[in-house]
Amino acid sequence: MLLKDRVVLITGARGALGQALVAAVRAEGGTAFGTDLTAGAGVEMAHDVCSEASWTAVCAELGRRHGRLDGLVNNAGLIHVGSIEATTLEDFQRIMAVNVDGVFLGCKMAWPLLRKSDAASIVNVSSTGGLVGSANHVAYVASKGAVRLMSKSVALHGASFDPPIRCNSLHPSLMAGHMAQVLSGNPDNAAAGIQEIVTSRNPMRRLALTSEVANAAIFLLSSMAGFVTGSEMVCDGGSTAQ
Repeated sequence: MLLKDRVVLITGARGALGQALVAAVRAEGGTAFGTDLTAGAGVEMAHDVCSEASWTAVCAELGRRHGRLDGLVNNAGLIHVGSIEATTLEDFQRIMAVNVDGVFLGCKMAWPLLRKSDAASIVNVSSTGGLVGSANHVAYVASKGAVRLMSKSVALHGASFDPPIRCNSLHPSLMAGHMAQVLSGNPDNAAAGIQEIVTSRNPMRRLALTSEVANAAIFLLSSMAGFVTGSEMVCDGGSTAQ
């Protein structure tokens, strides 16, 4: 029970990875507070991560219910397919608003609640796209690279506190359930053979499971990673090692 009695806020809880994160936190004895644009099953509260007012409301509710926050997983994010020629400024700004502004606001607005924990940890979900480039995902990789370095800055600031607030970035590769959206931008337009192409390029010859990525986040949230901060946790089957 790595997260016994720990309170963890998970944004983007309605998506496949968000659902896996909520389930993993609960399986490890923690209290998962999931948010997404609309409330519903597995989602405690409606939440627009681009809105400071929405973050204020979520943090106020967490404070009312629990009085503190032990873990924050900034998981909400968007994917956009497009090269530098095909991506409009509006496209770029929309991706940056959710993927970068949302993470910034999460770290900033949740900080007072995290300071009330004796072992606070932030996990910012980036991507292997935050480590290597992609010709057809210019906005996405720019946003995920920003998350990587923002996490390091937050970690260095958090290390100065006693107890410290740890912060790490999580870098999964393509996940089962997300592959079509990532590659085509349309889950209903997944071409036959795409999965075979993707898996053939991966040293472990398959896609990541959302449960595997969620378990990597659990490690970073737990006391097992008590001296791990400002780092990248890569969960990609070795794809970026090539």
